[in-house]
Amino acid sequence: MKSLSHTVPTMKAFAVARDDAPAIEMIDVDAPTPRRDEAVIAVHAFSVNRGETFLLEREPAGWRPGKDISGSVVAACADGSGPAVGARVVAHVDAGGWAELVAVGSDRLVELPECVSHTDAATLPLAGLTALRLLRVAGPLYGRTVLLTGASGGVGHFFVELAAAQGARVTAVTASPARGQRLLELGAHAIVTDVQLARGPFEVVLDSVGGDATQAAWRTLTPEGTFVWFGQASRNPSTLDFFDWTGGLNATLRKFHYLDPLDGIQEDLSTLVDLTAAGRLRPEIGFLDDWALTENAIEHLLARRLRGHAVLALTNRN
Repeated sequence: MKSLSHTVPTMKAFAVARDDAPAIEMIDVDAPTPRRDEAVIAVHAFSVNRGETFLLEREPAGWRPGKDISGSVVAACADGSGPAVGARVVAHVDAGGWAELVAVGSDRLVELPECVSHTDAATLPLAGLTALRLLRVAGPLYGRTVLLTGASGGVGHFFVELAAAQGARVTAVTASPARGQRLLELGAHAIVTDVQLARGPFEVVLDSVGGDATQAAWRTLTPEGTFVWFGQASRNPSTLDFFDWTGGLNATLRKFHYLDPLDGIQEDLSTLVDLTAAGRLRPEIGFLDDWALTENAIEHLLARRLRGHAVLALTNRN
């Protein structure tokens, strides 16, 4: 009896270039085989986060990059959960989002209204979830003074806009006044180009830069302030000298990760979509181009040339 061959469908996706990390290359990979609770999404746009680019240097085995996607459902969840075929959606996935197709669990998917574009939606997941959850950690902000380091990226723009809407007086630290101009428009009280220029004290300090900036930011705290560490974009480890009594005498120190807790992602993503649809959250896109130019976006992010988000579009789908 003659055997029948079975051809596995393939798609285009980005993976780490083995010869020259952290460079990437577009390759052919197997199309996703979804679980019963996963939908298959045809990606229309995705965003590149600076933190993701660091993983390109030390990627886990079998890993492909990509967390934030927007697109349309081409195969609905077999278990009946999630949106129907044809629905416009935004999603946050663990990996593999820089691709033509992605399988996404129904608990990570949110439908998009027509008024929210795919390019705007692609900016929401990682940066938006981080900003929204930082607000919860910071607590009620009306009338409180807040210092945010590394503020000119996607998280900074979302956080400043949301915090200012709650009545916070936010001082944002950016590399240059030009990179901070949009933050003033979004409601920041002041922009400084160095932590040591910030006119404290501050009741809440959020540090994403690390290195020497951490100690300098700590010194701006009120005696019983709250200090939240959530990254080290400088690539230098944070250090704190607790014998330095200049600030934060009885402060609260917290390490933050945006996926703690893991549940509630769909609900929070839905909140971000609603805020965007209502014009209360306005994504700032500093790089927008065809996904073939993803490596260019990475270069701009690593060189800290961008204000806001880097978004790549699969132009044949927009």
